[in-house]
Amino acid sequence: MASTKPFLLYTGPTPNGHKVSIYLEELKALYPNVDYDVERIDISTNRQKEPWFIALNPNGRIPVLVDRSRDNFVIFETAAILLYLAQHYDKDKKFFFDAETNEASEVLQWIFWAHGGVGPMQGQANHFNRAAPEDIPYAKKRYIDETKRLYGVLEIRLANRDWLVGPGRGKISIADLNVIPWVRIHTYAGIDSIDEFPNVKAWLERTLERPAVQAGIAVPK
Repeated sequence: MASTKPFLLYTGPTPNGHKVSIYLEELKALYPNVDYDVERIDISTNRQKEPWFIALNPNGRIPVLVDRSRDNFVIFETAAILLYLAQHYDKDKKFFFDAETNEASEVLQWIFWAHGGVGPMQGQANHFNRAAPEDIPYAKKRYIDETKRLYGVLEIRLANRDWLVGPGRGKISIADLNVIPWVRIHTYAGIDSIDEFPNVKAWLERTLERPAVQAGIAVPK
């Protein structure tokens, strides 16, 4: 029998994939109408470049979310998926804020900051430290240093705060979930320790303690 779960997530065990699976797990714990099937995409085989996948996402990247409950509407790009889920399924704004508030703008600011910063810079650090066919010390240093600079931006923001956005010490939001999967794998990028960023380290540990976050990181099986 075909699945009746409202979402189908095409994903793999990458930071971008985990952003979406973590948020889905957080929503699943709060709202009975949120559940999802997973189809694992092994990017090492270039399955994400096959015609059937390109029909879903012309950019040929994971993750992709299909909303079966809304006429199989397809969403690609991680930030777009997070915002879509927040808009349509986080009715109590547990991980977002009312659209007219300053906090909603701040969430967008931190999401756009990450997609222009931590994601691409740390991704390049990962590549030159792990996958490049030749050793290029300049490239390694350049992207590790830039990733650390961006961690320094988080360090400033998290001074006297628990979360990136919200009054007082803030509340966890998709702004946090959008960055945490990258910071979690800092050692893979060649940054052995984040002890020099104590606020970031505490924020990471605080987030990883959440059961839904742990469940989301385990997707796909």
